[in-house]
Amino acid sequence: MPAAPPLPGILTDVMRQSLQRAQDQVNSLLLGKTHEVRLAFVALLSAGHLLIEDLPGLGKTTLAHALASSLGLGFQRVQFTSDLLPADVLGVSVYDAQSRQFQFHPGPVFTHVLLADEINRAPPRTQSALLEAMAEQQVTLDGVTHALPEPFFVIATQNPVDLSGTFPLPDSQLDRFLLRLALGYPNAESERALLSGSNRRTLIAQAMPCLGEDDIRILRAAVDQVHASDALIGYVQNLLTRSRQHAGVRVGLSPRAGIALLRGAKAYALLLGRNHVLPEDIQALFVAVAGHRLVAEAEASSGPALAHAILHSVQVD
Repeated sequence: MPAAPPLPGILTDVMRQSLQRAQDQVNSLLLGKTHEVRLAFVALLSAGHLLIEDLPGLGKTTLAHALASSLGLGFQRVQFTSDLLPADVLGVSVYDAQSRQFQFHPGPVFTHVLLADEINRAPPRTQSALLEAMAEQQVTLDGVTHALPEPFFVIATQNPVDLSGTFPLPDSQLDRFLLRLALGYPNAESERALLSGSNRRTLIAQAMPCLGEDDIRILRAAVDQVHASDALIGYVQNLLTRSRQHAGVRVGLSPRAGIALLRGAKAYALLLGRNHVLPEDIQALFVAVAGHRLVAEAEASSGPALAHAILHSVQVD
């Protein structure tokens, strides 16, 4: 096997230390969720988007706020409701009588980190308003295309679909999210610290940025240069193939899902200080990448459960 190339020289020791400080700071604000915080950084550095599904009150919004504050990025929050319109997210053109022209007023989507809070409480028309922004990093209104800032990162939260007042996201929209994760309840030690500690909002407001938008662009370029061997790519392809043949799966993983899995694994390796991807990186991400993309034949089956079964059925060569 050929030797893996070194990480690019642009990724200096100072930047690696700053990246680690950013992760440590988010972990200090969202206690006991080290793996989930790492996955959030994976989604950002992979130029993907993150979907967090869980019950209210478990830290979904805290994670989004803490991440944006630690990275020194622009942040906007949109509370999705049943009466939210696409213009409330994207912006609107308003006629200016003085200039006799329409002036575009950008919406909250024109930011670095957009928190789409409880996205599945909005109707499908408003949900789909984000599709072009997430896929193309641009917004087209009235025939005019407006570029979004770089980096652009959507963190969407959603309540479990069996709760009242929810509109399930369509498969095409789910596929735009690189990862889906659930935070779950904190462990006893973390919950005790939360109950006895300072208000999370106060701590987030006091957080100091460890990186900036230029650093994120450099880190994303570094992810592209992390090495994935032919054998590793073959392992990913075997997982994709098995997903299309596995019992109980009606719709398996697409090539785009495989690209997302491989790019996410490169970001995961980078966060661990490696210049090459290991099968363990793929395994650490597979359920988060595949669980929301798999379509089960029976309603009783879940995507994450199928993803676990597929992962355990494919051996590493």
